[in-house]
Amino acid sequence: MTATDISSLRDLISRFLAANGPTEQTSIEALTLEEGHAHLILRTTARGAAFLQDVQKMLEEKMTQHPAVTGLTLSLTAHRPTSSQPRQADAARGHRPLALGRKPAGRSAPPEACLPDVKAVIAVASGKGGVGKSTTAVNLACCLARLGLRTGLLDADIHGPSLPHMLGDQQKPTVEDGRLRPLERWGLETMSIGYLVDREQAMIWRGPMVMGALTQLMSDVSWGTLDVLVVDLPPGTGDAQLTLTRKLSDRLKAGGAVIVSTPQDIALLDARRGVTLFEKTGTPVLGLIENMSYFCCPHCQERTDLFGHGGARKEAEALNIPFLGEIPLLRDIRCSADEGTPLVLREPDHPASQAYMTIARTLMTELAARDA
Repeated sequence: MTATDISSLRDLISRFLAANGPTEQTSIEALTLEEGHAHLILRTTARGAAFLQDVQKMLEEKMTQHPAVTGLTLSLTAHRPTSSQPRQADAARGHRPLALGRKPAGRSAPPEACLPDVKAVIAVASGKGGVGKSTTAVNLACCLARLGLRTGLLDADIHGPSLPHMLGDQQKPTVEDGRLRPLERWGLETMSIGYLVDREQAMIWRGPMVMGALTQLMSDVSWGTLDVLVVDLPPGTGDAQLTLTRKLSDRLKAGGAVIVSTPQDIALLDARRGVTLFEKTGTPVLGLIENMSYFCCPHCQERTDLFGHGGARKEAEALNIPFLGEIPLLRDIRCSADEGTPLVLREPDHPASQAYMTIARTLMTELAARDA
């Protein structure tokens, strides 16, 4: 891939749009080309989307004729109305704002249509960032796969996707029959917006675009038959959590939410908000994990409670939810995530790996009880 390839491909797309439709309605938002796979994001409007629906196949054929292109992913994002009048006019005509991954024509799939072949969803959440939620989600998913469950892992953090780095995979997904194929890694079916965009690209997207991308990662991916899909949620209690609980309510009732927190009071305060959100949306809370529970000096083995200790257990008791276990703060956990090999696979006998596995067995037992 060269700058010349990108430039010539961009010119090809611009000429096609100019020759086949209203260019003031559609423009190139982003274009990447890695190892032959082109990912094109077009910024458009409701009118432009209707035009693109008619000519999409022609555009895809044109792009795949380019000598540097062997695969293609096409996504849409929305023009933001400059005033309330265009938005109201669109609403009167039955048009909805477009977001990345939302299909131009037709309505969003109802909740029951999402993930029809996935038995249960486990949402790994936290009230705040920096508590090790993503590392926990990856290691728990690997443990569930090792226990024999057909397991998927979805990175739902649109603004800060970390899954590709933590799994050591920077490939691009392929498209079959108009749907993305998950990438298989460490026995997991995985998907992340990080697979589709440049690693250095800032995800400066507004709420509707984020929700559209999240919907695409759930509905427009060929997840296949899974016993469980582990979803690594972004931190907080906002739109992403509400979208997930709305669209996957049935799957979450067969699974549930796992809350990750450190022992310190400020993290537990935010974790409490997360528990409240899931309870209000009717999502079962499987339990609370205390991450970074303590630190063991690698030289003298002295244990230090850097963030306090036991706070999550007390909070779980106060909230009347299960306490799932403690994960220590260890350099090996951080190194394994940075190197792209989860600790439970790199060192399955490591004490931290055993802690992850114990929690995973508890979760599997709960899933089996709900499936009975």
